[in-house]
Amino acid sequence: MAALTDPIADMLTRIRNALQARHARVDMPPSKMKVEVARILKDEGYIANFKVVEEEKKKVLRIVLRYTPDGECVISNVTRISRPGRRVYVGSKEIPRVLGGMGINILTTPRGLMTGKAARKAGVGGEVLCQVY
Repeated sequence: MAALTDPIADMLTRIRNALQARHARVDMPPSKMKVEVARILKDEGYIANFKVVEEEKKKVLRIVLRYTPDGECVISNVTRISRPGRRVYVGSKEIPRVLGGMGINILTTPRGLMTGKAARKAGVGGEVLCQVY
């Protein structure tokens, strides 16, 4: 299998595809950054749970997806903003609001991964990884 140039985009695509196929969970190779993205999605209520499990001597990041009682996806859109070919950096004052505050964006900052709201509050900018709503 070819090496991934953009593991975060791969993670978001796997989540998007699993939601479209109405899967209960999705598995992917773990990394520190993916685990942090999953932690933020859980804290913000977009996924039910996540954990790194070991299966057949390989570590797997398992994300349990969340649906409303009517069976609707909690996540309606996941978009990659900053890509390897085009990095998007913002200062603390320019952090965009997603759907007027209804969604979140995830940033990598000097203080680690955080939501746009938390970064604005902490007064730090960084690279905009993705938007979720």
